Amino acid sequence: MRVRTLSRAVFCSLTILAGAATPALAASKTGGVAAAGSVPAPTTTPATPKVHTFPITARTTNIAYSGPVYEKTAAGTVVPYTPVPIGEAPGASGSGTDSTAKEATTAAGTTTSSATSTEAAEAGATGGSAIAPAPTPAPDGPFEGRPELVVPGSMARYVDGLAAAPMSAPAPVQEIIWAGDELPGLPYIYGGGHASFISPGYDCSGTVSFALHGARLLTTPEDSSEFETWGSHGAGRWVTIFANPEHAYMTVAGLRLDTSAANDPSNLQGPRWRPLRPANEGFTIRHPLGL
Repeated sequence: MRVRTLSRAVFCSLTILAGAATPALAASKTGGVAAAGSVPAPTTTPATPKVHTFPITARTTNIAYSGPVYEKTAAGTVVPYTPVPIGEAPGASGSGTDSTAKEATTAAGTTTSSATSTEAAEAGATGGSAIAPAPTPAPDGPFEGRPELVVPGSMARYVDGLAAAPMSAPAPVQEIIWAGDELPGLPYIYGGGHASFISPGYDCSGTVSFALHGARLLTTPEDSSEFETWGSHGAGRWVTIFANPEHAYMTVAGLRLDTSAANDPSNLQGPRWRPLRPANEGFTIRHPLGL
């Protein structure tokens, strides 16, 4: 009995030693150290990249810009921009609020009077009748052919009544800005831009619709109530739309496209680029998907 018990003890001891030597042997073959089986391997969670969004409010109404401005040509090249005056439709600036329009009217009246006197004298000399000069016709749609302005950086800039698109912006953002540039100078017309994207004037949601259509993000015009559920919820990275049943406007890369002169020192009416507002209470906030 004692011999049998002793044999069992020796056998068990050898088994334990063999089991303990196996990890050590494996470690010696690979040159490493045997890892404890009860310690889990550490895991790391990748950090979520921070998404940059442009401001949708501002404490100042100053949007003056004096940096370099370039123009994208039809061939796709970028060249320095030479400023040119933008056109204005008759009455586009609003009655009694646009000193430029008054000065233009006065100047036009003076020119017409001088021209009429000259024509009358010429008519008397030839025995014919004077022909009144034809008035400047109002445009029947947006001002096509305006320069596609670009500026360095990621912020849109206000340049002579137009918005210059940032060079680093995605193509749809630039196209929204360039489409919006076709509207300054047109009057506010209630319902304008809803029967068709082409209109002699635009209302608030017609303005937003036209700009989005310029980037092929909208196929039919929307009214302000429809914009409350359009696109995605909340502010966008580049473009944000503000809508309620009575009004709609949008911000694009730091500028506001709006028919309302609220918080705009120029007090000019109609669709125009304007400073951001200090607050946007009372509006549902939406944005185009991905922008």
